[in-house]
Amino acid sequence: MKYLLDTNVFLWSIGPLRKLNQQALDLLAGGQEEFYLSAASAWEVTIKSAIGRLTLPHPPKRLVPESVKLLSLRPLPITQTHALAVSDLPLHHHDPFDRILIAQAVTEDMVLMTSDRLFSRYPVQTFWCGK
Repeated sequence: MKYLLDTNVFLWSIGPLRKLNQQALDLLAGGQEEFYLSAASAWEVTIKSAIGRLTLPHPPKRLVPESVKLLSLRPLPITQTHALAVSDLPLHHHDPFDRILIAQAVTEDMVLMTSDRLFSRYPVQTFWCGK
């Protein structure tokens, strides 16, 4: 099975693990599945850090690649197919980063690991990671 981490799950995976539920921790530690991080999450982390909405222990240019390696994540680029698939999504969620993650998960037949309850309103498989 292929799993796509949403941005919060990614940040929680490298930060205070108490925010992830036990099932998410077990899944991530199991090493049996493929885990992906979208370029959209790297972009979101970079933007939010630059405008002061996110405090990180290291600059995103260092933090993201090191964390991807540490967690054995696979990169997921954003393609035109992904971008155009956003137009098929209803407007339950207005966050463009979340919408592209949903479109990527649907397009690539991935399970989206999230703590965002709005994701359940979309035709995407989710794995609940919040407490």
